[in-house]
Amino acid sequence: MSLVNRAESRSLSWQKHWTPRYAFFRTRQLCYERTHPDDPWLTPDAIRLLSGMLRPSDRGVEFGSGRSTVWFAERVAHLTSVEEDERYHRATADALARRGLDNVDLVLAPYDVPEHLGDRSAYVGTLARFHESSLDFALIDGAYRAYAARLAMTRIKPGGLLIVDNVDWYLPSRSRSYGPAARPAAEGPDPLWRDLAPELDEWRTIWTGSGVWDTAIFVRP
Repeated sequence: MSLVNRAESRSLSWQKHWTPRYAFFRTRQLCYERTHPDDPWLTPDAIRLLSGMLRPSDRGVEFGSGRSTVWFAERVAHLTSVEEDERYHRATADALARRGLDNVDLVLAPYDVPEHLGDRSAYVGTLARFHESSLDFALIDGAYRAYAARLAMTRIKPGGLLIVDNVDWYLPSRSRSYGPAARPAAEGPDPLWRDLAPELDEWRTIWTGSGVWDTAIFVRP
């Protein structure tokens, strides 16, 4: 398929999703974001749950810097934040400086290999600096998500949290997600997530949805 045809197909897919029901959820999500400008771009339910689950002594890592970086930094002891876009990296550094937060290690690791070779990327390789079962949480919300999730799973302590945003893009949605990228059950997991899905099924799971996208919190056994 040509790039033009792909773009047209994607545009038609989005147009089909602008039903009254999807428009309602989309508008509700936008209203939430405007009235909660300091919250991360996760589902509102996930934000509320994490507010109660995170501890001041926690140490974690996130893939994808932004509003979540400041939000986590204000609640935990230390955060390593990995970003592939230099603009987001700089903006996040400025936001942390304005808040006087110095408990974040910002890592810039540009997109350097194709998606299917993500395990060889410097981005995912950031996890090599952590010992197994040494992290209290990991947020997967950036590049090379399948590979970042796979390696993060071994770094999280028993009882620790693996937070996957837009999880409905990769695993069949368990909520009533009406987003255009949500995977129906008939499709099964994304190919890069097929080997992760059975293992994650053994983790306690809190699956949240906004009607636009899903965020899942997996708890390591």
